[in-house]
Amino acid sequence: MLTARVLSEVTDVLLIERDVLPEGPESRTGLPQARHTHLLWSGGADAIEGLLPGTAKELDAVDAHRIPLTTGMVALSPQGWYRRWAESHYAITCSRDLLDWVIRQRVLREAGNRITVMERTSVVGLTGTSAMVTGVTIRREDTGEEDTLLADLVVDASGRASRTPQWLATLGVQAPAVREVDSGLVYASRLYQAPDELPADWPIINVQANPRGDGPGQGGVITLLEGGRWLVTLHGTRGGQPTKDADDFPRFARKLRHPIIAELINKATPLSPVSVTHMTANRRHFYEKATLPDNLLVIGDALASYNPTYGHGMSVAAQGAVILRETIQGYGWGSPDLARRVQKAIAKPVSTAWTFATGTDVFYAGATDTGPTVGERLAAAFVDRLSYTATGSGPIARALTDVMTLRLGPARLARLGVLTRAVVGPVKPALGEPPLTSEERAAVGL
Repeated sequence: MLTARVLSEVTDVLLIERDVLPEGPESRTGLPQARHTHLLWSGGADAIEGLLPGTAKELDAVDAHRIPLTTGMVALSPQGWYRRWAESHYAITCSRDLLDWVIRQRVLREAGNRITVMERTSVVGLTGTSAMVTGVTIRREDTGEEDTLLADLVVDASGRASRTPQWLATLGVQAPAVREVDSGLVYASRLYQAPDELPADWPIINVQANPRGDGPGQGGVITLLEGGRWLVTLHGTRGGQPTKDADDFPRFARKLRHPIIAELINKATPLSPVSVTHMTANRRHFYEKATLPDNLLVIGDALASYNPTYGHGMSVAAQGAVILRETIQGYGWGSPDLARRVQKAIAKPVSTAWTFATGTDVFYAGATDTGPTVGERLAAAFVDRLSYTATGSGPIARALTDVMTLRLGPARLARLGVLTRAVVGPVKPALGEPPLTSEERAAVGL
């Protein structure tokens, strides 16, 4: 939708959509990971605000939550509990259905008749040659009829299920290199009605897995949604995965590195069955390094998909739409090699998110055929040291958050001040318990 909005500024857009888009914030089949925890980091939220000014106010009006970071996060890292430092960034939490609806309404309203949505329609192939894509072949799901649509630019925003590598092969184009890091992570999520007296600024609760501990990595997160609900997601890697058994859900939470999530859901009321997904592998197609035909651009999860634990997918997609707009403004619509320029530029935020996700997941047994590379081990050791320092150093916590929220790139962590503080280590002692306030503890009876 964000990409369609950008393109509607310079041309007419056909948006091919397999689903029937609902009129309100309702579930639909093609919305990825919608039953599981989503975070919109400030780097992504700012990108959306730049494309659709006023979106933050609209989200606030429908009860989405702006969570200050790290003030509004209670997180147990492998190196210990993080402190809740003064706000430097933020995250937005709400259901994925709500976020999708708000953005869709804004885009279609502002673009007017420049965007045409073709619902219940699937793309089944690319048309053109190895030198230039000229359009797509579509199939209408209600009739089975196929047709060809011509276009000046074809954008694949079809997500993890993208078939662009196969379609390129039919044009005689070699598929790009692919890197996959699969920790075997399984997500299990359930909605709860939170306790009635919950503070309006209730924090994100995050018990992180330890990729270099004994046995599988297990963790969980609680985020506050609209309507005073909690979305609770538990996760575990091979040999320690959660199930869809509702009775097993609190038992699994009790086995985490700290029982805080189990203690909290014991105070809440279940509202849904347990939803499970196995689609958590990190997979990156290096389209920016491939020789692609003109007029083809791949974005979002079709380009790179990440372990959802890190919450980067939506933010990277939003930043990709901003890069598309900036490139069009800089070089002009229809300029030579426009798609290639955008593809290469998008690789920058993709690489940041990819480094965070795979730098952790690669250490789980079976995540790759060869295990961590020397470079990955060195990078992980550096990040571990920063994370340990961040448990007792506000400046280092901010530096990590600068990058985690995609506000800045990894070079932020290589600055002299950061390196010096990492050598010194934390300046405050380790916390023994989760840093909940007395008001928060009283609200949930802890």
